[in-house]
Amino acid sequence: MTTHSHRPSTDTHTHTHTHHNTPMDTDPDIARLLRLAESGDARGTLRALRGADDLPLPDVARIVGRLAHARDFGNLAEAADALASDAQDPRLLHDFGHACLDRGAAFLALRPLREALRHAPDSSAVRTELVAALEDEHRHAEAVELLEAREATLRPWPDRYLLAYNALMAGDPDRAGSHFARLPVPDEPWRPAHHRLRAMLRRTLALRAAATPHPLEPGPAPEVPAPLAATDLRGWHFALTGGILTTLSPYGYAVGMNGRYGLLQEDPGRVLHGLHRLRLVLARSRVRPRTVSLLPDRSSRILGLAAAGLLDLPAEPFDAARTDTVVIAHRLNGLDRDVLARLHRRTPGQVLFEHATCWTRPPAVSADISTLLGQLVVAPWDAQLHATADAGTNSRPDDRPEQAVADDLLRADPTPDPGDGDTPPDPDTELARFVTVARDTWLTGPRDHVPSPGPVSGSRFG
Repeated sequence: MTTHSHRPSTDTHTHTHTHHNTPMDTDPDIARLLRLAESGDARGTLRALRGADDLPLPDVARIVGRLAHARDFGNLAEAADALASDAQDPRLLHDFGHACLDRGAAFLALRPLREALRHAPDSSAVRTELVAALEDEHRHAEAVELLEAREATLRPWPDRYLLAYNALMAGDPDRAGSHFARLPVPDEPWRPAHHRLRAMLRRTLALRAAATPHPLEPGPAPEVPAPLAATDLRGWHFALTGGILTTLSPYGYAVGMNGRYGLLQEDPGRVLHGLHRLRLVLARSRVRPRTVSLLPDRSSRILGLAAAGLLDLPAEPFDAARTDTVVIAHRLNGLDRDVLARLHRRTPGQVLFEHATCWTRPPAVSADISTLLGQLVVAPWDAQLHATADAGTNSRPDDRPEQAVADDLLRADPTPDPGDGDTPPDPDTELARFVTVARDTWLTGPRDHVPSPGPVSGSRFG
């Protein structure tokens, strides 16, 4: 499945079922959802269904079927129509769950797949599909519980691998390591997944082995989280993605953000602070690039020109084969697929820097260095929303030449925002200490996509 790059898809069965009209509904809520689905409004329909856990499963299937027909989602339409007629058949339940998962609606797959497993508790295909849905919903502890309940009958691949992977994503490296140690080395196509999980566990071991007390700056903020604690965002980001997170959000830490941003409209000083942190990581890790590589989009070029000025390096257009270079991206999610594909396989001596990494929709490749994790980040040179007495207004984007914008960026004040006082201290010395611990396992292997934010919780909007 495309959303689960660490393993192949599960086989499915195809059913041909003719869509038919249903009698007029007497339940006004169901009738409203059917009309919404028939309009083709996928976002609105799925939002409504996410909050309708008590809706009977046949009605869910009917609503999803109407939406699937409106959007011409053939496999989902067929599976929904079939389940609406018979919600007790485990094969139909499995096929509907698989089709929902395949279309990116994992939350809709959970109920039918749980019901299918209740009817067929020994079905490894249904169990694997349910684990996939739980993974997509980032409910990793539930996936571990589901798999460990049948531990005596688990196959090494994929079952025990999925158990180890989800244990790590749930924040339990000891359990993950124990299950991983029992895995035989696989043949293709599972070998990349084996290498990926082994690299994750190596990074967790490196962080835990180097866990020593260190002095903190004075102040009322809470102490820095212990390595790989439930709130150690920088540690878990490195363990899972192999990337170094250089800054933590100074707002909302105590109310569930744990160092991440939601909506952030940036100012030049914050962006420049991120480039200063990039310079610190390169120096502390003893990585000495000879050039800065510019990606093709405007935001990345502006940021790359500023980085070249700060690092006193020449700027060159991105070439995937270039060594000893730092590639600068503002947001990887905005790049073309062919560029991302060239960034996935690491070139020796090449460092990939991303300023604003989306944590709710992680990019297809994981950056080696990220300034921040945010849900929606607006660059200073893009149009920004400003509150007024009557209503919000958008400023005009800065359309000056890229070099002029970059030059102004370098003249900004990089002093970090002090925030609300509830975030743990994050001085340069703390980041430098982390880089020293991480550098031996950094910049190794491909830059794999990691679809889950991991065990550190975060509050999202929308």
